Amino acid sequence: MNSKNTLNIGFELSQHKNNSRVQVLKLSKNTVEKFSKKVVDHNVQSIEYKPFLRFYLADCLNKLTDDTLGKFLLKTLKNRSTGAILLECELLNNSTLNGIEFIDFNVLLSTAISHLIGIPNLDSMSGKFYARFSVKNEDTSDSYLRQAHRRMELHNDGTYVEETTDWVIMQKIIESNVEGGGSLLLHVDEWQDLQKFYQHPLAKESLRWGSPSSKNVGYKTFHPIFLEEMEDGKPIMSYIDQFVEPLNMDQGLYLYELGVSLESESKTYNITLNEGSMLIINNYFWLHGRDKFIANKGLHRELLRQRGVFVENTGDNN
Repeated sequence: MNSKNTLNIGFELSQHKNNSRVQVLKLSKNTVEKFSKKVVDHNVQSIEYKPFLRFYLADCLNKLTDDTLGKFLLKTLKNRSTGAILLECELLNNSTLNGIEFIDFNVLLSTAISHLIGIPNLDSMSGKFYARFSVKNEDTSDSYLRQAHRRMELHNDGTYVEETTDWVIMQKIIESNVEGGGSLLLHVDEWQDLQKFYQHPLAKESLRWGSPSSKNVGYKTFHPIFLEEMEDGKPIMSYIDQFVEPLNMDQGLYLYELGVSLESESKTYNITLNEGSMLIINNYFWLHGRDKFIANKGLHRELLRQRGVFVENTGDNN
């Protein structure tokens, strides 16, 4: 859309064919090309070293849309009925990227997006404001993140850290020899057993959460699965099966039954991401996971993740 009379400038919108809650946002070729021209002199190392450059990238992108992009992102992510965006680019090739390497451009683009919606938290695993990691056919890591041949169960991010985690960006940078591995999404309100577990006596009991050594977080944190309710009285969640540490039989069985329910939920959606596209979700409205891959010795997928807070929730702990 490039008419000054339209609501959104420089991008088109639609609903995802598998889930109408997920809004598909496609940046136009013209927007991508102009953005790449504006940021061509700022490489990935520069935005890692100079935090203020990240806001410059965000401002460049937003101005190319007459400031409509940032408003749409925030409105959609904070709206409980939606809260998820699949962002794609109309065309990504050498002509539109103006000499920027494909991977570097995607890091710059996701950085612009994250700084339009808030502030990324430090990713302890990478020591940066973002993390890049690969999934291959074989893996010996200490978490499910890189293990290709099993389903990564539905969860929320940031369960084992003290920082607030309002949103998550999951970007597919490159992949080869990949079959399977779709992104799994379940909106809290579509979980058919929500009230069963939300009304349970243990629903708001503070639980202990930890993490394996690869996460580089050397402390435990405590919080319930169901956090404070929104103004409309609806619950929000902070849960992951691998890192919650039950301290008694009641907690253990409650968590077991909750996990079984989530993994058998028929309203979980499988969404495919193209190279260069990203999912942006409200971390407390949506649970996410990943389907298993089909075994292939040449399997390789590289991902980028950012997670952080909306601007109003920044503070000493973030």
